[in-house]
Order: sequence, then C-alpha cells, then structure tokens
Amino acid sequence: MSNYKVVHYINQFFGQIGGEEKADVPAEKRQGLVGPGLAFKQAFGDQAEITATIICGDSWFNENLELATKTVLEMIKEEKPDLFIAGPAFNAGRYGVACATIADAVQTELGIPAITGMYIENPGADMFREKIYIVATGNSAAGMRKAVPVMAKLALKLVKGEPIGSSAEEGFLPNGIRKNFFENKRGSARALDMLTKKLAGKPYVTECPMPSFDRVAPQPAIKDITKANIAIVTSGGIVPKGNPDRIESSSASKYGGYSLEGVDNLTADTHETAHGGYDPVYANQDADRVIPVDVLRQYEKDGKIGKLNDWFYSTVGNGTSVASSKRFATEIAGKLLAQGVDAVIMTST
Repeated sequence: MSNYKVVHYINQFFGQIGGEEKADVPAEKRQGLVGPGLAFKQAFGDQAEITATIICGDSWFNENLELATKTVLEMIKEEKPDLFIAGPAFNAGRYGVACATIADAVQTELGIPAITGMYIENPGADMFREKIYIVATGNSAAGMRKAVPVMAKLALKLVKGEPIGSSAEEGFLPNGIRKNFFENKRGSARALDMLTKKLAGKPYVTECPMPSFDRVAPQPAIKDITKANIAIVTSGGIVPKGNPDRIESSSASKYGGYSLEGVDNLTADTHETAHGGYDPVYANQDADRVIPVDVLRQYEKDGKIGKLNDWFYSTVGNGTSVASSKRFATEIAGKLLAQGVDAVIMTST
C-alpha cells in the first residue's frame, strides 16, 4: 500500500480526449492514473499513488476561471489527497495558467501540498512562481522524461515535510527566497575555476546570472509619411474566417500572411481571431479593433500615408516562446523588405 494519495490534474490533450478542438471540454474526474500519470507512478515507486486524475479543457478553464477553479477544487476535496500535482504544462500557456491557478488554490484553500512544472517562459510561471513550487521543464512534451522525476522528488519532500533546498538544488524556478549554505570551496577558488574554464572554452555556470535583454537600435524617422508604405503585423491572432493556416491558439508554431488587396474593412464574415488568451468576442465582431485596417484605409484616401501594404502578418503571442517569436520576426521582416515596406504598425491584444 502506498503511503500518500495523489490527485493529478492534466488538460484535454494529455487526458487523451483530443487537441485544440476539445479545449472547451469541462472538468471531469477519473479514478486512477491517465497519460503522464504512468510516468509519475514509476517515479513515486511505492511511496505515493495517483488515486484520481482530473482532466479539463484549457479553454474551458481559462474562459470560466472562477467556476472552473471551484469545480476542480471540489473534485480534489472529495478525494482527500495528501498531495496534488498539476501538469507538467511545458510551454502551453493556457495549460500553465490552469495548472498554477489550481495548485495555488489547493495550497491556500485546502491546505494540501501542491506542485506543478512548466517552461520558464510560460505565462503561468511569471504569475505564480512566488506562490507555488514550479519545476523548470523544457518547452515541449519531449522533456517529460526529465521533468517527472524532478517533480516527483520535490513533491515527496513537500508531503513529508522535509527541508526544501535552493532552487538550483531542487530544480524549481527561483521564487525570490534565498537560502544560505556553505560551499566546500571558498569564493576565490570557485572564481578561478570558472575563469580557467572560460579561458579554455569549456562550459561553466556563473553564480551570479544576469538577465539578457535584446538591444534594438531605433531606425531613422520616416522622412515623408505621406509617401510611406505601411504594413501591419500582429500577435493578436487575426486571421481570415476559418483560420486557414490552423495557427494554434496558444504556443504558436507558425504565423500567417494574408492579403489586404481590395479590403477596406474587416467584418465578422471575413475575419476572426485565433488567439486563446483573451475574450475573442469583440475581436470576432470587428477585427479592425485589433488591426486597424479601416482607419489606415481612410488615412490612405486622405493622403496621410502613402499606402497600406497589400499583406499583413499574424500570429498568436499567447505562450509563444521567444525562440519561435524571433524566427517569425526574421522571416516576416524579409518579406516586408521585399515588398518595399517603409514602416510597420505592430498590434497586440
């Protein structure tokens, strides 16, 4: 018999219900383990057992946050678990927010130890890293094999009430809490070790990591805006009706380029948003609210700008990694230069 009862939360994809087309399924509870629960079973051994799995669609949770949180908490409460685990969510934005929201609520409202895992760029990480333990994972499910043992080890420490080490030792994202400890080597010796490794071109890990920010030099001002070709690029997910390129509503792996030739106004019949991180109602009613085609066409007619570019480019910024965003930007910039664009209006949500 296992020592600890565990409830596991996963989304519709890992729950083997379906992909994005099933993201609106309400929360349901199943007895035993499902999907990634098998990996946790192996990691726990005979110390803990997943007695129930809660599966919930990412869209349903995030679009019904208060109801979803209350519903899932009731399901967890019924099981009287010793431990709660959510995910891991990797870089899936809505999934990460759901996992972290529930884990936080389980800790604060039910008093049960809780843990989740996700990629450092997941929006759920920024929102909750100071409230709950979030194990750092890769940006895709390919990192499941590495993530689960780290999550299981930390989860067992939590439920047993054992001391938790630093984030570097335990594998969770830094949460603003510093822990003092004694190093075997003094600082000067460690510094020399790093220096010799750096001079030799060998990998080393600094003890004082610094944030890295892109520095983008501003372009010169446009000399005559009345002759400029102005393009639109958006992370607000505006696409032709039906989303022909199937751009994901979160963690986008692609972008789309769409013609504006002969288009003076975007309507509910012609365009919509693929974005899953904000209420789509108003954007679907009038996509000009996200990309102002109607206003720019009027500026074009009034001679305030030279012309509106014949193509606009769109993707979804919700949970999309920095690496993917940079790749999109490089490709889109090349196309805009080839089209003779002088300036770009970039819109979000």
